[in-house]
Amino acid sequence: MTALVILLLALGAAWALAYVGAPLWVWTAALGGLLLALAALDLIGTAAFAVAGALYVALALLLNLRPLRRAVLTAPIFAAFKKVLPEMSSTEREALEAGDTWWEAEMFRGRPDWRKLLDFKYTALTAEEQSFLDNECEALCKLCDDWKVEFEARDLPPEVWAYIREKKFLAMLIKKEYGGLGFSANAQSAVVTKLATKSITLAVTVMVPNSLGPGELLMHYGTEAQKKQWLPGLVDGSEIPCFGLTGPEVGSDATAMPDLGVVCYGEHEGKKVLGIRLNFSKRYITLAPVATVIGLAFKLRDPNGLLGDASRRDYGITCALIPARHPGVEIGRRHYPGAAFMNGTIHGRDVFIPVDWIIGGPAMAGKGWRMLVECLSAGRGISLPALATAAGQTAYRMTGVYGRFRRQFKVPIGKFEGVQEATGRIGGLAYTLEAMRVMTASAVDHCAPSVVTAIAKYHMTEMMRRIINDGMDVMAGRAIQQGPRNFMATAYKATPVAITVEGANILTRNLMIFGQGAIRCHEYVFPEMEAARDNDLVAFDKLLFGHIGFSINRAVRAFTLGVSGARLARAPVTGQIAPYFRHLERFSAALAFSADLTMGVLGGKLKFMERLSARLGDVLSQLYIASCVAKYYLEGPRGEAEWAHARWALDHALYEIAQAFDGFIRNFPVAWARAVMRLVVFPLGNRFAPVSDRVNARVADLILEPSELRERLSWLVFVSGGKDDPIGRMEHAWHVAQDCEAAYAKFFKLANQGELAGDTVAERLRDALARGLMTPQEVEQAEAYDTVRYDVIATDDFSKAYIAGDYDAERTEPTVMAAARARVA
Repeated sequence: MTALVILLLALGAAWALAYVGAPLWVWTAALGGLLLALAALDLIGTAAFAVAGALYVALALLLNLRPLRRAVLTAPIFAAFKKVLPEMSSTEREALEAGDTWWEAEMFRGRPDWRKLLDFKYTALTAEEQSFLDNECEALCKLCDDWKVEFEARDLPPEVWAYIREKKFLAMLIKKEYGGLGFSANAQSAVVTKLATKSITLAVTVMVPNSLGPGELLMHYGTEAQKKQWLPGLVDGSEIPCFGLTGPEVGSDATAMPDLGVVCYGEHEGKKVLGIRLNFSKRYITLAPVATVIGLAFKLRDPNGLLGDASRRDYGITCALIPARHPGVEIGRRHYPGAAFMNGTIHGRDVFIPVDWIIGGPAMAGKGWRMLVECLSAGRGISLPALATAAGQTAYRMTGVYGRFRRQFKVPIGKFEGVQEATGRIGGLAYTLEAMRVMTASAVDHCAPSVVTAIAKYHMTEMMRRIINDGMDVMAGRAIQQGPRNFMATAYKATPVAITVEGANILTRNLMIFGQGAIRCHEYVFPEMEAARDNDLVAFDKLLFGHIGFSINRAVRAFTLGVSGARLARAPVTGQIAPYFRHLERFSAALAFSADLTMGVLGGKLKFMERLSARLGDVLSQLYIASCVAKYYLEGPRGEAEWAHARWALDHALYEIAQAFDGFIRNFPVAWARAVMRLVVFPLGNRFAPVSDRVNARVADLILEPSELRERLSWLVFVSGGKDDPIGRMEHAWHVAQDCEAAYAKFFKLANQGELAGDTVAERLRDALARGLMTPQEVEQAEAYDTVRYDVIATDDFSKAYIAGDYDAERTEPTVMAAARARVA
C-alpha cells in the first residue's frame, strides 16, 4: 500500500512539475529525492538502490553538465537538424524577419500573460484628429454623390479631388515636420472607415497613398534629399503617388517578378551618370491613371559590378521613385475593378534612371522586399480592416432600420427567425470588426506587428464579405436595385478587391498566418534555426532543452485544462467573461503543443501542407480575435446589450477554434500523432457549439432598437447627408419613427382588423379621424411614419435615355419613381 501511495505521489509531483514548467535542475532534484525516499522507506533494496543511484548520477551529469551534454546528446541532434532544415530563400527570410511580434506571440506560446492585454492602451484620438473626423471628413462626404461617381462619371468630381488635396487627406501618415498631418494609425483607420461608409471610391483614393506607397517608403527609408524633393508635393497634393508591384506574371508571389533593372551608365539631364536601365509591365495599380510619381519594384542586376561589389551580380528586389512623365514611362489603360477608383497599368521600355532614384539611395539596392513587407504589414492593419469595419457599421445600422420598417405578413421582417439568423450574425460580426479595428490599429501605433496585421486583413475582409452578403439577403430587392438610394451595391461589387489585394486571402490564410506566425511567434523555433545557420552548438543546446521542457509543459497544461473544462486556467478578471479567458488559455496551450508536435513530426513537409497549416493559423487567428473582443468589452460600459454582442463574438470564436482543431486532427497524416493530439486537445471530446439561437436572437432584437451601443458600433457611419443621401434618408426615417411609430402601430392594427374604410392609407386615416378612432395628432404622426416607411422600402427606376447614358435626362427629378405616383396602402 505504501509503495502505491509513493507511486501516486510521485506521479502527481511529476505532473505538477510539468504543469508549472519546472526547470531541469528541479526535476533532477525531485528524482534524487524520490530515490532517497524509496530507500528510507525500505521500498528499494541496497543493490537496487546502488544501481538506480548510479544510473541517476550518470543521467544527472549528462543532462546538467552542459559541455558533456553538448558533446554526447546535442551534437548528433544538431547535425541531423541541420540536414533536415528546409532551405529558406532570401525573400522568405526577409518576410520572416520583417515587422514585430506582439500579442499573437502570447497566444501562440500557450501561456498568455493576460496583464499585457489588460494594460494595453488603445490609441486615443487627439483633439486635432477628432476635429478632422467631425469637420473635414464630414465636408468631404457631403461633396461626394456615390451614385454619380460609380454610374455616371466613373471618377470623383473635380471639387472632391481639390478638397482631398487642400485638406491633406493624402498625407495623413506623413509627419508634421514634413508638412503632413502626422495622424496615428487609429486616426487613419477611423478616417478611412468613415469615408468608406459614404463611398468606396473615395475611401480607396485616400487610403492607398497612406498605405503601401511612396509616402510611407520615403518616411521610413528615403534619403533626406529624396524627402526634400518629394514630400512637399505629396503633402499638398500636387504629386499623386502610386506603387507598381503586381504585374501579369506576379501577384502574391513577388519573387516571380520579371521586371528588370540593369545597372549601367547612361545619359541623364545631359550628363553621363551611373544608373539603371528598366523594363517593366505592371497592372492592378491603384491611382496609376492619375499618378504623377511612381514607386516601382523591380529586380536589380549589376553584371559589371558597377555598384562596387564585384562578387555580387543579382541584388534582388529594389524600389525606386520615378516621375510619371519620365522618358520611356507609359501610363497605360485603365482597369475597372468593381468600383470607380482609379486603377490601371504602367509600362516602361528602356527607361534609364540614376541610381540615386533608388529609395534610400544605392545603399538600399536589393533591400526592396524587406521594405515592402514591413510597410505592407502596417497597411494591412489600417486600410483594409477599415473598409471591412465600414461595411460592418453600415450594415448594422441600416439593416436595423430596414428590418424595423419593412413588413411582410403584417410583421416587421426583423422579427422573423430566419431573418434574425442573418441580422444576429451582422450584429456579432460588426462588434467583432470594431473590436479588431481599434485593437489592431492601436497595435500599429506601438510597433509593426506583421502576423497580427495578416490576421486582421484576412479575417476582417472575410467578415466583410459575410456581412454584406447577409445584408443583401435581408434587404433583398431593395439592395439589388442600383441607384441613388442603394448604399450596399457598390460595397458588394467591390468586396473581391479587398479579398484580393495586399496578399490574396487564400495565400494569407494558407501560407502566411501560421507559416510566418509559427516561426516568428514561437519562443524557440526561429532562434534554433538561426543557431543552426550560424553553426552555434552552444546556443542550440540551450534552446533545444528549453524547447523540450516547453513542449512537455504545454502538453500537460493543455490536457489538464481540457479535462477540467478549463476551470484550472487563469482568468485576469471575474464575472461572466472569466470563463472565456480560461477557455482561451486552454486552447492557447493546445495550439503550442500541436504546433510543436506537428513541426517535429512533419518537419519541412509542413511548408507544402497548406490546408493543415491553415487550420492551425485559424486557431491562432481566432485566439487573437477573441482577445480583441474581450478587450473591447472590458473597455466598454459592460451593459446587458454589450454583453449580448460580446458573448456572440466569443462563442463564435471558440466554436471556430474547436472546428479548426477538429479538422486539423482528423486530417493529420500520421495516425499515432492524431491519437495523441486528440487526447491532449479534446480529452473529453469537442463540446463547443455554434452561437445559440437565443444569443443570436437577442443581438438581432437589439439591432432594431435605439441604444447607446447601436451608436457606438456605428459611430463612424456618415449619417448627415440629408434626405436625398442613401443613408441619410434611412436616418431620417429612423428619427421620425421614434416619435411616430406608436401612432402608426395603432393605425396599422385598426386597418388590419378591418375597422377602417378605404383602399389607400390616406382614405383609411381620414376614416379613423372622422370616426374618432384616432386623434388629429395621431393621424398626422401615422401619415408621417407611413411616408418615411415607404421611402425606406422604395427602389430607384430610370428612363431608357438615362440608362443609355443621357445623364441629363432625369436631372430635374432623379429619384421620383413611378411606384410612388401610384402608391397604395
